[in-house]
Amino acid sequence: MTSQHAFQQVDVFSSEPLKGNPLAVVCDADGLSDAQMAAFANWTNLSETTFLLKPTSAAADYRVRIFTPHGELPFAGHPTLGTCHVWLSRQGKSDKTEVLQECEAGLVRVKVSDGKLAFAAPPLRKSGPVDADTLQKVVAGLGLSKEAVVDANWTDNGPGWVSLLLRSRKDVLNIKPNYPVLGGFKVGVAAPCSVEDAIEADFELRAFADGYEDPVTGSLNAGIAQWLIGQGIAPHSYVASQGTVLGRAGRVSVDKIGDDIWIGGAVTVLIEGTVTL
Repeated sequence: MTSQHAFQQVDVFSSEPLKGNPLAVVCDADGLSDAQMAAFANWTNLSETTFLLKPTSAAADYRVRIFTPHGELPFAGHPTLGTCHVWLSRQGKSDKTEVLQECEAGLVRVKVSDGKLAFAAPPLRKSGPVDADTLQKVVAGLGLSKEAVVDANWTDNGPGWVSLLLRSRKDVLNIKPNYPVLGGFKVGVAAPCSVEDAIEADFELRAFADGYEDPVTGSLNAGIAQWLIGQGIAPHSYVASQGTVLGRAGRVSVDKIGDDIWIGGAVTVLIEGTVTL
């Protein structure tokens, strides 16, 4: 038996339509099976599709399950912001300044301020230096020389990111990944922007996973922020640019407040209606 569900498709990390990272959100999804969720996420073929559910934790405002076309993720960044935006839009007028999201990775705080959302970066599941064998494979898969890499670190908060710091924005933009060589690694690259780059951002990022480039990636930005701020390489507040090579103009705000690092950006609704599943 099929059922109808409210549905929105939103653009995350951009206030300009079509310049961020799209996300499909299915509401009131408690009656859907795992197989139905997985099948719809595979059908949308977006990097992620989310399903809004009633929370199982008394502390949470809602629960979300996050699917790629190939499986489920415990946490992801742009789905967190996009799903929260949709949930808030269904609450009517709200004076909430913080929302608590339940996902497979646990409880994630989302801050609401001036029409923008930001999530508190979850703890890294794996951090620290990258072993020589992994680094060699990743560098080869990105077509880089070892000399081009300033540093490398695991920044895994769920998806499994391994991240490289390069010397310049140009080095980041010039990467042409060889996915068969890259294998199953999910790789993020970052570099500082200079005055000569003439861009209103402090860092340029790119993300490569599962044979494609992700336009704007919240989880990667969170992991890289924890790494670079923790090492004193990045300031406590900065803006990251992502998606440039893909014709996007994603902007991710990063702010360290106390012990928390907040990853934020705009969310724009592009499609709204119902979906039959």
